[in-house]
Amino acid sequence: MNHFNASRRPMPAQRPNNTPESAAARKLAEDLMDAMSALLGLIERETELVRAGKVREAMMMESQKQELSRRYAGAVSQLKANQVQLSKSAPELLSTLHRHHDAFRAMLQVNLTVLATAHAVSESVVRGVNAEIQKRNVPNTYTAAGRRATPGPRHITPLAVSRTL
Repeated sequence: MNHFNASRRPMPAQRPNNTPESAAARKLAEDLMDAMSALLGLIERETELVRAGKVREAMMMESQKQELSRRYAGAVSQLKANQVQLSKSAPELLSTLHRHHDAFRAMLQVNLTVLATAHAVSESVVRGVNAEIQKRNVPNTYTAAGRRATPGPRHITPLAVSRTL
């Protein structure tokens, strides 16, 4: 006789899935899944646009992304407040939510990587442009020892960059 099976207690009778608690739990889960799906769709589109170099178009989605993020955060907090009830009334639904949320986080990570890469590239371009501007503005002079003279602060021209496109 297996010791593990001998120590198991019989499972208590499960409530039917059509209770008001179960319906409320399913509504919370549906709200969260809808919020994740809508936000994920928008993030996927943003990622595609940034990868294609269409940053201006991607930036146009910012207000919609903020609204969907608020909706997602609200659904998560509602679900957390009712997690104990959900785990009792619909454990399979909670498991499905966890899987969906894992996929959601993976896609968010891809999006963040693409955005970080675009940011690094744009910063590199701005630094390169600034270096070229500074080279053109600095006089080409040499010291008595034949070395190139270091320009003073009055020769350095600041570069102004607008963060809005």
